[in-house]
Amino acid sequence: MTTLIIPASERRLSGHTSLADTVTHTMSMAWRALKKMQRNPEQFFDVIIQPLLFTAMFTYIFGGAIAGDVKSYLPTIITGILAQTSLTACMATGTQMREDMDKGVFDRFRSLPMSRIAPLAGPMAADVLRYGIAATLTILTGLLMGYRPGGGLAGVMAGWLLVVFAGWSLSWIFAWLGTLLRTAQAVQGIGMMIMFPLTFLSNAFVPLQTLPGWLQAFVRINPVTLVIKATRDLMNEGSMTANVGWAVLGCSVVVAVFAPLAVVSYNRKIG
Repeated sequence: MTTLIIPASERRLSGHTSLADTVTHTMSMAWRALKKMQRNPEQFFDVIIQPLLFTAMFTYIFGGAIAGDVKSYLPTIITGILAQTSLTACMATGTQMREDMDKGVFDRFRSLPMSRIAPLAGPMAADVLRYGIAATLTILTGLLMGYRPGGGLAGVMAGWLLVVFAGWSLSWIFAWLGTLLRTAQAVQGIGMMIMFPLTFLSNAFVPLQTLPGWLQAFVRINPVTLVIKATRDLMNEGSMTANVGWAVLGCSVVVAVFAPLAVVSYNRKIG
């Protein structure tokens, strides 16, 4: 049997990756990330323990002071915790990406004939599972504590989908940071600086009207506030309001801005 060897000078490599190939490569990278999660179950600790701990802790600490009793506070706190856990979970995306780059994993990807965006989009597609687990556990914890969403099953499912989409879209910011900063510790530190203002300077835990006027101005334009408002409309009221449209639009803009930034930064790092 004769093996045909084509000289390197005569090989023709396509510089363009089709959409179908990009999707295939992204799913391959997502499968790799899922297998990595299977072998490292500690990656699920933040999305399993945090929803249970924060939901119970904040509800019993702030419920009586803010809403008069725990049950009245649940419609507010459950939707707030949903946004907080998604934001915290997506922060880990950038940290893990930076760790992979430090270990030389992305150098191997560079030598493979694959789409440039696949090593970035694949792990974030797999992380949708983590956002879904966090959102599900938060809702179940609220139900066990007495939360009864007025939107019914359809409203809860719509709110769940919105929170997962918001977590995935915000993860592009941390993916960009993961390709931009030099260490995983730096990504985590900057991520915490982003997470805490966005989460606590919002309407997640307290009514907007109780805040000082100058702070209300920031809270109103906070993207986390938009997501929380939309989630409350869906889960507590069962209403498809303008807030839902603004939240989806805002999350889409985040993807449109930070996905290209992450890809460009990634190409510079491995180029």
